[in-house]
Amino acid sequence: MSDISASPSTRKLALQKGVDLEAHARKLGRTTIGPEDLDGAPAPSVSGDTSYWDVDHAQYGPVTEEPMSRFAQVAARNLAAAQTLIPAVTHHDRADVSAIEDLRSAWKAEARARSVKLTALAFHVAALARTLREFPRFNASLSADGERLILKDYVHIGIAVDTPHGLMVPVIRDADRKGLWQISTEIADLAARAQSRKIGPDEMGGASMTISNLGGIGGTAFTPIVNPPEVAILGITRTETVTVWEEDGPRPVPMVPLDLSYDHRVINGADAAKFLSRYAGFIADPRLLLV
Repeated sequence: MSDISASPSTRKLALQKGVDLEAHARKLGRTTIGPEDLDGAPAPSVSGDTSYWDVDHAQYGPVTEEPMSRFAQVAARNLAAAQTLIPAVTHHDRADVSAIEDLRSAWKAEARARSVKLTALAFHVAALARTLREFPRFNASLSADGERLILKDYVHIGIAVDTPHGLMVPVIRDADRKGLWQISTEIADLAARAQSRKIGPDEMGGASMTISNLGGIGGTAFTPIVNPPEVAILGITRTETVTVWEEDGPRPVPMVPLDLSYDHRVINGADAAKFLSRYAGFIADPRLLLV
């Protein structure tokens, strides 16, 4: 959790203004921040000349304009800063989801009795939480000056939710201490409240790592942008059937593509490969998540 004391309304205002509360508090020499302290606070900036983008598009044909929402403007600045400042690499792999689909089918009756939709995403959250415990450098943040690595003794998983008002990332707290049923319940609750803009700012910060799941939309791979102060992000796309050749011949296997983007200042390629391999192992044999 953050050492900075600020009310939910102040944190919401900081999010809207694109202000890093921790960095601003250090600059002021304070541990408590109120809304009045945000006046004049610098928003994230990215160096570079964008003047050549200033084009009169109407000279080429009919156009219309629509304003970018404040939320979208803040997100755009943060994404641009992340892409500019972080030397990111994406490692691709895939995992066999046969066992997960078998369990979901076997537990259908119990899911109905609990009134819970047991999605594949719940298994991904649980697998990521376990993997983060085994690879602590992935459950870390690099200080703004790049001189310290903050290792976290908690595991919070962010879930990227596409909403009509922009991408929101609510967080499942202490995911490593929760079972699949509880994780499924929280995913459904957070996603529904994100869609209706009923998520509080205190429910969207402090993730160890974020999952960006495009499986319900499509695609075979993508390169998610690291969401600082996290040092990695996991992308998931649509499961596809792949022919796997074994000793007794070919076998169709449902495989989910995995895309892990990471900050190369903190994580090297070998560790990323090991991390995603271990993660894929949990997905392939979800019984390991139950012990």
